Amino acid sequence: MHQLELQQIINNELQVSRYRDYAPNGLQVQGRPEIKKIVTGVTACQLLLDKAVELSADAVLVHHGYFWKNEPETITGIKYNRMKTLLSHDINLYSYHLPLDGHPVLGNNVLLGNMFDITVDAREDITDLLFKGTLNSPLTALEFKQQLEQKLHNGRSSVLFCGDNAPEVINRVAWCSGGGQDFIESAAQQGVDAFFTGEVSERTIHIAREYGINFYAAGHHATERYGIKRLGEWLANHYDLQIIFVDIDNPA
Repeated sequence: MHQLELQQIINNELQVSRYRDYAPNGLQVQGRPEIKKIVTGVTACQLLLDKAVELSADAVLVHHGYFWKNEPETITGIKYNRMKTLLSHDINLYSYHLPLDGHPVLGNNVLLGNMFDITVDAREDITDLLFKGTLNSPLTALEFKQQLEQKLHNGRSSVLFCGDNAPEVINRVAWCSGGGQDFIESAAQQGVDAFFTGEVSERTIHIAREYGINFYAAGHHATERYGIKRLGEWLANHYDLQIIFVDIDNPA
């Protein structure tokens, strides 16, 4: 498959043009024209790029790529090392950020809802990244924390939890993968019992306490593994492409 055809296929499926993002979606670094083997992963870090070289991949497809808003424009330090790896091995880099959070089938958030047995509310706008739904089987606040740790961290005690002044039993849940902690106020105002995301800020805990909502920070990486993996599976099922998902461990 030609590199630009692959970009067009993914752009169309993820409806990229509907999103205002913080970085370019699509082909970010050009490599060899013909693509047969793709390595997928969450972030285009050096370890992932080295694995792509080892596997003789034609392209790397990630959720977190390069050229973020307000990022320094100079190509020095680790950015130089990463770019050198891609360019010297003629590897394409594709990145899809918010479109891969919001997609109703392949997206991080809908997959999290499915994973935790949540009936996901319908959304009028696919660019709305605050997901809401109802647990099919209500859980206590601590049971929900345990589920997050079991399914996202293989049982490790890695989830930050604040349940001060919050309901002991959870029925209604809101969530946003990754760095979605600033959605907590909107979630609380919509009457949910709990909100979970990847990251936490200092202010987040105060907001949770004052609104009386259970809050969970389950890890940015841990909440965003699933969209890029599913996108790769979708490509493999529909096109003659070899896809290899590589999970570079990151506790944050």
